[in-house]
Amino acid sequence: MEYMDRSARFLRPYLVRDAARRTMPLGLLGLMLGGCVIKEWAPLPETYMSNKRNLLNMYFVKVAWAWTLCLLLPFIGITTYHVTRSVAVVVRRLSALLVGTAIWYSCTGVFLYIEDLTGSCYKSVAFDVPLKEHPNKLQCLKAGGFWNGFDISGHSFLLSYCALITIEEMAVLHIVNISQNSRMHTVVNGFFLALSFLTMIWLWMFFTTAVYFHDFSQKLFGTLAGLLAWYGTYKYWYLTPLSPGLPPERTSWSARKSNRSL
Repeated sequence: MEYMDRSARFLRPYLVRDAARRTMPLGLLGLMLGGCVIKEWAPLPETYMSNKRNLLNMYFVKVAWAWTLCLLLPFIGITTYHVTRSVAVVVRRLSALLVGTAIWYSCTGVFLYIEDLTGSCYKSVAFDVPLKEHPNKLQCLKAGGFWNGFDISGHSFLLSYCALITIEEMAVLHIVNISQNSRMHTVVNGFFLALSFLTMIWLWMFFTTAVYFHDFSQKLFGTLAGLLAWYGTYKYWYLTPLSPGLPPERTSWSARKSNRSL
């Protein structure tokens, strides 16, 4: 438990403070642009991470929203109830995950539609012999062909979006004060460390995508979609009354001043 406490205290200044939320969007754009420069002007040799079947891609990135959802759901529920003591507020805040799921599902569908709309089927990966009898990607792939369309990077979108909303939700730890001797302290620290670890994976795989996969424009549109989804919710809609609202950041702690901060 002591190791967990030390790890949480070490990570909090980097992931919980307001500076983290302010710099994360620019940091993501910087990672994307830096990775694109490397890919175009100083391409790296093939490595384990350039293989789409690497473990992080297969078991984390391909189910990134499921991982994010499974950890944020109890984290938001526990911390929000601890701060507000209101089940209604907890339910309202958890609805942000429904909004996020709708955004993920809708954007994925739009990306697939754009790829279908802008693409054509070819006999080989050289894209030199068109197969006009297969007008969409599904038919093309079933026939053993190769579809070439504008494939907006779903990885760039989802990984940037997951990292941004996780950082936003962890801001509640500014005001979560729990006795170090309580079981709740261990539980909250455990979820915080798990979310921190997950965020590191998302950032690393986001950069890996920029270095090894997709064209610049495909990664740019994917990243901008993630940034727009985050900004439209946490920086605009969630500030209004008819919304899930932001994580609670101000409350009265007069009855808990004697407790030690996480």
